[in-house]
Amino acid sequence: MRAWQVTEWCEPEGMTLADVAVPDPGAGQVRIHNRAAALNFFDILEIGGKYQVRPPFPFIPGAEVGGVIDAVGPGVDGLAVGNRVLAISSLGGFGEYCLAPARMTFPIPDSMTFAEAAAMPIVYQTSYLALMVRGALQPGEWLLVHAAAGGVGSSAVQIGKAMGARVIGTAGSDEKLDFVRAQGAHHALSYRDESWVKQVMEMTGRGADVIYDPVGGDIFDLSTKCIAPEGRLLVIGFAGGRIPSIAANRLLLKSMSAVGVYWGGYIERHPEFVAQAQAALFDMYRQGLIKPAVSKVYGLHEVPQAMRDLASRQTMGKVIVEVLL
Repeated sequence: MRAWQVTEWCEPEGMTLADVAVPDPGAGQVRIHNRAAALNFFDILEIGGKYQVRPPFPFIPGAEVGGVIDAVGPGVDGLAVGNRVLAISSLGGFGEYCLAPARMTFPIPDSMTFAEAAAMPIVYQTSYLALMVRGALQPGEWLLVHAAAGGVGSSAVQIGKAMGARVIGTAGSDEKLDFVRAQGAHHALSYRDESWVKQVMEMTGRGADVIYDPVGGDIFDLSTKCIAPEGRLLVIGFAGGRIPSIAANRLLLKSMSAVGVYWGGYIERHPEFVAQAQAALFDMYRQGLIKPAVSKVYGLHEVPQAMRDLASRQTMGKVIVEVLL
């Protein structure tokens, strides 16, 4: 099979599109004939040796796929050859076949495309955990989503609206602000306009009840100025580069909470959450409340360019690699 292989820590152009053996599923695994794979920013960090997980060489990156099961390993129940599925594969997405744990593989609705399937797992699971569990978002509350035009941000906008929140999204260009509104945000603000903090206060009257922050840095600092009393500031990641800190007296004076959201660590402690969350997300999808936003599709041979475009913030929503048969 064809697959992008990493043999040493490298930039995207350092990967090799190679012919490698088709893997055989082990106990508790399924083999998926990939139709689509999603890109994530951590893929770029991973191939460069800058991510918290460092796979042994050689490895094939790509953690989210949509495709068809074509082999099932021992001890797998509830999944069969021919099932259309989405899966969190951890590795192997940027190849024609991959292996995935059965517990991370789910049959998809008939109406869902393979591109939508690949675009759903990690970002929607993360946002569901953040808003439903860690942030305890309530109907009628104000939700502020930063980097709302990105893959994880757009999923938070959709899920927040589906939960009955009043949603404000921030982004950095007019095109991206239009995209944020198209995902269901009631208001869209440019974080390049220094008045966005004041605008949030004016819109809400008291500040945002829940703030979803995958950026960190200055965005985190400014968010503490427009959070409501008893508000929850969700720490999703640090795409802005700087890991911020907060003075404890600010938490005290507003009775606010800074809440960490690390999906990978959470499911290690609560493995049952993955299936529960995915069932809820599929229900939302069937009702038309959420729909993965696929902004751009690349061919398998274009993975390095797709990574470059994602890294330079030239994309919106989820970026997908189509695996041609």
